[in-house]
Amino acid sequence: MTAQWTASAVVFILGLIMSPFLNGVINRVKAKFAGRRGQPLMQSYYDIVKLFCKGAVYSATTSWVFKLSAPLSIASIMVALSVMPFCGVKAVLAFNGDLIVLASMLGLARFCMVVGALDTGSSFEGMGSSREVFFSALAEPALLIGLAVLAGKTGTWSLSSMLAVASPASFELLLVVAALFIVFLCENARIPFDDPNTHLELTMIHEAMVLDHSGPDFGLINYASALKLWLLGALILGILIPATPFAWYVTAVLHIAGILLLAVIIGIVESVMARLRLLHVPRLLLAAGALSVIALLLSTR
Repeated sequence: MTAQWTASAVVFILGLIMSPFLNGVINRVKAKFAGRRGQPLMQSYYDIVKLFCKGAVYSATTSWVFKLSAPLSIASIMVALSVMPFCGVKAVLAFNGDLIVLASMLGLARFCMVVGALDTGSSFEGMGSSREVFFSALAEPALLIGLAVLAGKTGTWSLSSMLAVASPASFELLLVVAALFIVFLCENARIPFDDPNTHLELTMIHEAMVLDHSGPDFGLINYASALKLWLLGALILGILIPATPFAWYVTAVLHIAGILLLAVIIGIVESVMARLRLLHVPRLLLAAGALSVIALLLSTR
């Protein structure tokens, strides 16, 4: 039991440490496609530390709701990370029904950011919040139905148990992976849903909600975004990479390589295509939901 808990704690800390590195890989891949040298791979760490060393500026129109939005958001993401297994090792908080906690914490983190943005009274942040809520309302069914398919195929309601026995050889789970990849891009505000590098207020979604955040608060938001990238990437890899007979630390190397490859794929996607028009985004999210529904129907035959 002690060895199992130690392994769970190690993979949890691994996610806390390595998650900002994924942004460095994505930015480097995009730079290579553009013919540039690009930022250092550790740039995300430097940016977060620099923001933590600065002071926060609060508008006179904001209240305690705005000040608590960033800390509560990252706290929710960390709780979600604590129930997510990695490389076949049980999560720190593994129990029956923890998949509901995962979806709930992701929703709570989004809710905190939305109410914080609305508390500023800014029209741009209100516009970004409305888009964020609308897209999440379409993405969450695909996520929940996909998790239901996993539960039905494995006969368990614990993420640590279902990902340990899930096999990507199943056609239904391949459909779930495709749906979760679309949700993965949407939840992390990546192209084709949103452009993390945009500075045009009329087209921003996630970035529009954090225009008034500064200093440590903005650092927490950036760190929470990196954690969510790692979290949902680990969910996809848990389905794609089956359990191995090797020691957990050997399997961890395979999963880390897989999540870095996923970051490379994101960089390639953002280099070869532009973001979709807002009118077309719901169609892609509905397609993800349709894939999850088809997988559910096939799994109940």
